[in-house]
Amino acid sequence: EIMSLAIYTLVGYDRKSIARSEATLKYLMLGAFAGAFFIMGTALIFAGAKSTSFAVVGAVIAETGFLSNPALVGGAFLIVAAFLFKAAAFPFHAWVVDVYDGAPLPVTGFMATAVKTAVFAVLANFLIINGELQASWVTYLFYISVFTMFAGNLIAIGQDNLKRMLAASGIVHTGYLLIALVAINTETFNGGVILFYLAAYAASTLGIFVALSYLGGDEEQRISFDDFNGLAKVRPYSAAAISIFLLSMAGIPPTAGFMGKFYIIASAFQAGYVVLAILAIASSVLSMWYYLRLIIAMYFKEPEEAFETSGITFAPVGTVILAFCVFAISFYPVVL
Repeated sequence: EIMSLAIYTLVGYDRKSIARSEATLKYLMLGAFAGAFFIMGTALIFAGAKSTSFAVVGAVIAETGFLSNPALVGGAFLIVAAFLFKAAAFPFHAWVVDVYDGAPLPVTGFMATAVKTAVFAVLANFLIINGELQASWVTYLFYISVFTMFAGNLIAIGQDNLKRMLAASGIVHTGYLLIALVAINTETFNGGVILFYLAAYAASTLGIFVALSYLGGDEEQRISFDDFNGLAKVRPYSAAAISIFLLSMAGIPPTAGFMGKFYIIASAFQAGYVVLAILAIASSVLSMWYYLRLIIAMYFKEPEEAFETSGITFAPVGTVILAFCVFAISFYPVVL
């Protein structure tokens, strides 16, 4: 919640921009509801377990049972709902596209990576404290992950604005991470799967937002698919870097994104969720439509205007480093 307060400020720091003020208001109002859910859920957890410690709550659940304690059931429901909102999971995903579109590009990149990483780190700990608690949620998470993946894809396919497309694709990646949570308490699950996927996602997402911040111009006037027509002919290195990030997000080998999805889907297969794994593969194939669309525009169309860049001097270096990370993480997963 403290991090959310900082992000509210970052989204709306440019008070002269109507779009950013609108995005801040939407994020603040919806975030306040999620925060209220979290606080009420924490209060109920405390009422049921007399503590908010993961270890103590887990011990109480093991002793009395989860479903036999209404306070724990209600508290868990509210807390998970708050986390699903923060992670932009179905059915709490609608706010993401508008907020990301209104926020400055660097802030959007931070929101897309740091917030998701923090949410899934805490949510994984919350669900792993006791097998009975996780088992009570696994059916719900199964369906939520499926709806999240395909809702994000359907939104992304219809976008012409790159920020809105990337926001919708972030919803899809939330669905993949939820698959890992479905299998988190099975004997075959390796907790490093979530960490690896988050690292691969962060490198790819930060990389493309850094590149777009540099190429978008000082006022972010270049943000649609058509604005990047023929980029490879005038800025081949930038086009190559963006392509690497997009291919990683699409899960094309030998990128880190491919390995991350491979580990997630393999975990689902090993845990016995074959249908869920097949649906994840179908979602990944569907996502190639909008990722490859930008690559085709950069390489197979003619540029319509000169590409003036912004004054972010570190952006080219940062783009190269993150592009290297996309491959390094893939070939050397042990570094995580």
